[in-house]
Amino acid sequence: MVDAVRAAQEAARKAQESLYTGIMTVTEHRKVTDDTSKLTRYEDIRVLDDQPCRLSFETLKQAISSEPATTVTQVIKLFLSPDITVRAGSKITVTQDGITADYAYSGIPAVYPTHQEIILNQFERWA
Repeated sequence: MVDAVRAAQEAARKAQESLYTGIMTVTEHRKVTDDTSKLTRYEDIRVLDDQPCRLSFETLKQAISSEPATTVTQVIKLFLSPDITVRAGSKITVTQDGITADYAYSGIPAVYPTHQEIILNQFERWA
């Protein structure tokens, strides 16, 4: 029974990964101390390059009775392998369908046996 479940998960993972049309790079803003001067500064360090992924966009409309116009919010979701760890606060650069954009996230990823999902925001600056 366990082997059947594992085989089904592997098949589902392959199906999920066949939908990945994007490539992502993950950059972390880390403290680095110079060995000679002992000064500490921040550097942008790439921790992951050319990782297959997929972006999904969803528009949510929220009607608030006291507001004259409906509020529209876009949810950007990143799908990637469950084997990858992306630290909160990382800059995630995704190229998909010929468009490259920078994103950030600060939440907890939803990790499943077949994939993980991370909700993203537009990257503005390092915190």
